[in-house]
Amino acid sequence: MRIRRIFRPSPAARLRLPLAAATGIGLSGLLLSTAVPRDLFTPSRTLPVISASAGDIRVLDGETLRLGAQVLRLHALQVPERGRATCRDAAGQSMDCGAAAAEALAALVAGRDVTCRVRGEDRDGRALGTCEAAGVEVNASLVAAGWALADAGAAPALGAIEAAAREGARGLWAASVPAPEASRRGL
Repeated sequence: MRIRRIFRPSPAARLRLPLAAATGIGLSGLLLSTAVPRDLFTPSRTLPVISASAGDIRVLDGETLRLGAQVLRLHALQVPERGRATCRDAAGQSMDCGAAAAEALAALVAGRDVTCRVRGEDRDGRALGTCEAAGVEVNASLVAAGWALADAGAAPALGAIEAAAREGARGLWAASVPAPEASRRGL
């Protein structure tokens, strides 16, 4: 006589628990991969750096430098284009604001090595960054001298530097026609 087991699990029933566990782990992994940003567990990226010696630097306009073969626009600045705005110097003579801003930038980098931290690209594909020449931040120095306006997305500190330049009537704030606030949208 043969003994029959009544409560013997079927082969399919033995696979249910491992199959359910594997499915749960797979769904959890899928959920985490879509809900968690990809760079959360990776080390923070350092910003790329472009360096150039004094002889390899060219000023293209009041906010753009050529560092060797790389063209970089200064981040968070607005500078009038050459021929678009007229300023007056201390003697009351009219001059081109854009050309004066380019001269101020040239004076900041003249004879100095420049190091720039790239923050991205502008709409024309040029590198966008913050530069230092001999330990002096070029972006903030142009704003402090009054030859550049702080961009709308700039750090609050840059806005405070612009306000000080405005109060001191430096650069564009001396006597420009039209006023820098009026041309901010068109720069």
